[in-house]
Amino acid sequence: MSQEVAKYDQKIVLEALHNCIAHQDYSRNGRILLIEFPEKLQLKNEGSFYEGKPEDYFMGNKTPYRYRNPFLAQAMVELNMIDTMGYGIHEMHTGQAKRYLPLPDFDLSKGNQVSMTLYGGVVEPAYSQLLMQKTTLSFEDILALDRVQKKLPLPDNAIKSLRRQKLIEGRKPNFHVSAAVAKITSNKEEYIRTRVQDDAFYIKLITDYLNEFGEASRDELEKLLQNKLSDGLDAAQKRNKVSTLLSNLKKSERIYNSGSRKVPRWTLKE
Repeated sequence: MSQEVAKYDQKIVLEALHNCIAHQDYSRNGRILLIEFPEKLQLKNEGSFYEGKPEDYFMGNKTPYRYRNPFLAQAMVELNMIDTMGYGIHEMHTGQAKRYLPLPDFDLSKGNQVSMTLYGGVVEPAYSQLLMQKTTLSFEDILALDRVQKKLPLPDNAIKSLRRQKLIEGRKPNFHVSAAVAKITSNKEEYIRTRVQDDAFYIKLITDYLNEFGEASRDELEKLLQNKLSDGLDAAQKRNKVSTLLSNLKKSERIYNSGSRKVPRWTLKE
């Protein structure tokens, strides 16, 4: 029997909204905005992040020394609207993790505005499946895996921890879920799509193509390999990979350029 689950946890949404009210810079005469998208909520309030940085509060080890609006904050505490110890950000993060959803994002790029995104849907299925399967993951690892699914940079200590547990593969900065975890999460298709194949695989594709059609331009070979190269590589890295493959084939005298330097036509050697 299936059970309907709320898209958002009411407690988390209220915590986020009450934080906006408590920390709004009312001298700017701005509004608090709550914008709903199909799979996420975005909350914005006026004023810079008042005490430290959002990540300082993720682990629940820091509490603010002061509030922008101390009398308002105290009134909200007495009405049980906000946490008196300042653990709201930590609780929002752990609450999302318990629901196997992406963790909240903070955007401080506009100096006088704080924007927070709260997810109501899955971004990367492998991440959510992993949280369901591996219930003993530390919160530090969950924070790091959330960055992996969002294609965000990882600190070196997080990379070492995830690699040691064989939770990620790939080259920095293009990490993805490892083969072992892909089996656990039934995400084998995603793993095949993002893993790096052996060069012999790509070389055979090129030589088979040239054997079939006689010759090929650089553009034709890039199109041939476009969907075969790892999705963990960006466009520039894919172009560099094709250049390296062609250079190695030329050095080994398996192909030669029958066109010009500006407009090469690659052909198999007899």
